[in-house]
Formats: sequence, C-alpha cells, structure tokens
Amino acid sequence: MDIVAPEESAEHSQSASDHGTWRQWLLVAGLVYVLICAVGLIGSGFKTATGSQAKEMFEFATNPFAGLVVGTVATALIQSSSTVTSIIVGLVAGGLPVSVAVPMVMGANIGTSITNTIVSLGHVREKKEFARAFSAATVHDFFNLLSVVIFLPLEIAFGFLEKIGSALAGVFVVGDSSMNSMNFVKAATAPVVDSFKNAAANLGTTGGGIALILVGIVLIFLSIHFVGKLLKTLMVGKAKELMHAAIGKGPISGICSGTFVTILVQSSSTTTSLMVPLAGSGAFGLKEIYPFTLGANIGTCITALLAATAVDGNTSAALQIAFIHLTYNVLGVAVIYGIPLLRYLPVKAAEWLGDTASENKMVALVYVLGVFFVIPGMCLGVSSML
Repeated sequence: MDIVAPEESAEHSQSASDHGTWRQWLLVAGLVYVLICAVGLIGSGFKTATGSQAKEMFEFATNPFAGLVVGTVATALIQSSSTVTSIIVGLVAGGLPVSVAVPMVMGANIGTSITNTIVSLGHVREKKEFARAFSAATVHDFFNLLSVVIFLPLEIAFGFLEKIGSALAGVFVVGDSSMNSMNFVKAATAPVVDSFKNAAANLGTTGGGIALILVGIVLIFLSIHFVGKLLKTLMVGKAKELMHAAIGKGPISGICSGTFVTILVQSSSTTTSLMVPLAGSGAFGLKEIYPFTLGANIGTCITALLAATAVDGNTSAALQIAFIHLTYNVLGVAVIYGIPLLRYLPVKAAEWLGDTASENKMVALVYVLGVFFVIPGMCLGVSSML
C-alpha cells in the first residue's frame, strides 16, 4: 500500500480547493450574465406589450407617494432591493417614465431594511441583547426614512436627481444612441435576448411581451438568489474580517468598507444583517456600526448599474435611473452624515425604539408590520383617491 506524505496530501487538498473556487467564480460570472440577459428581457417585454402605452399603465403611480409605496412593499416582500431595482431598470428601458421610477427606487431603499430587522428578532429572548440588536437593525430604517423625507420633496419640486442622472448617463450615451458600437456587454447578451424574443413572438404582441417580462423576473430572482449564496460562500468570511478591521476606525473607513463589502456580496441586506449579531453581543456600539450601514446603501447600487449596460430599449433612460439610484444614496450619506444636526437622528431614534421594543415585544411586531406593510398600504389607498 502506498503511503502518501502529509505534504502531498495537503497540496492535493489545496489544489482541489482552488479548482472548486475557480468553478464557483465561473458560475458567479455565468449567473451575472443571466441577470443582465434577464433585465434585457424585461425591457423588451415591457416595450413589446405596452407599445406607446407604458405611461398610461403606470398612471396610478404618477403620484410620487404611490411610486414610493410600490418600491417599498415590493422590496419588503422580495427582500432584495437589487432584484427590485434591476426590474425597475428593465421597465424604464421598456418605456416606464423615469419620473415615475425615481420614487420607486427610493422606496426600494426602505423595503430592503426589513431583512436585518427580522434578523434582530432572533435576539428577542435576551432583553439587553435584543435592545442592542433591534437598534442596530432599525438605524438603517430610520436613515432611509429620513433620506426620503429630505430628498423626495426636493425631487418633486426641482427634479434635481433626474437632471444629475441624465448628465451622468450622457457621459456614456451620446444622444439616444444605444452604444451598440462599443457596448460589448449588450452584444454578448443579444443572442440570448433575441432568441427569447423570437420564441415569444408566437404568442402575439401582448402575450409575448408579458411572457418575456415573466421569464425575465424569474431569471432575476434565480440569478440574484444563487449569486448571493455563492458569494456568501466565497466572500462572507473575508467580509467579516474586513468588517471587524474597519468598524470603530472612523466614519470614512466604515462607510468605504460597507460599500466594498456590499459590492462583494451583492446584497445590502447581507451586509447589514452581519452587523446585527455583532451589535447584539455588545462587540460594537451603534455609533460604530452606523457608518458601515450607510456604505451598504451605496454598494447595493452596483447591480442596477451593471444591468443598465445591456438593456434592450432606451439605454439612456436605463442608465439614468441607475445613476439616480447611486446619486440618491451618495447624497443621502453626504447630507445626513455630513450635517451635525442630522447625523445622529437615526441613531437616537433607533436607540429609543430598541429600548421600547425590549420592554414590550409587541412593539417590534407592530413596527415591522406597520412601517413595511400597513402604513404603505394606507398611503397607497389615500393616494389613489387624490
């Protein structure tokens, strides 16, 4: 019987691990390709199904508050702002007006924070631990709510986010051209998108368009789900190390690290949820974790920007809404954290809510249902009557 030296065994194990890692990274690349194709399918389907009637289809959401509610509830149900914003990018490429989509991406920011709030409920048995965990989870909620309170009225009055998004998109798109001559990503996805379009053509204009939208949504769900699982396996260990190294070393370090980690794991929910147990255990204080949360808001914008590069339809509008999402989140951090009077309002509100919820657990349940479902539903009902 041959005896394998320990060194050879270790090298063999390391080689097998490296091969496994490379396969996982290739699978991630393939799933990102599927995601981009899926967004293209939604844009094509929406454009095919609605023709010139896209604006009329969303008249119910021309009220900015209705659009905000749609983005909030959709993201709270799906628990992924990346999925919702990717769908919005596809819809805008297919004809959804950018002005209607802006409040939707703002709402997506609010809805995504439900995940870490739910994670904090796992600490409910220990009073002090639950107070810390619930505060760490809801500071993200309060920051996003404050950001909407500041920027939505300004956007309604001046449309400044649309203007900034349009200017940034103009850097990459000349006029209304679709960058076909230099957009290699779109060229790479065109065969898949065109194949689905040809297959759907047999279902008629409306039926084929709806089929493309449904297929695109399903593919986005699946691709983001599996990319998230793979990246958690590949990166979460490193993400935790980075987080431990960055938290408590100053706000700029925290914000930059939160952005970087969220780009790595492709999920702000994952990033912020990682912090909840750290806060619950008392390893870090709320003011130390807070900047890391803000960075997660910025990092989550990468998915929509990636998706916008290869849409089939109005590429300029798709890039515009993706840049609006990025601009909104960057300005939110700059304004709220940059102004001393506003900086710690979310922290104070979260601390108060955490203490209150630890005394009466029903407060936590009422908060989750109220903020993410009941109040948005009431607002939608009121706005429909206006």
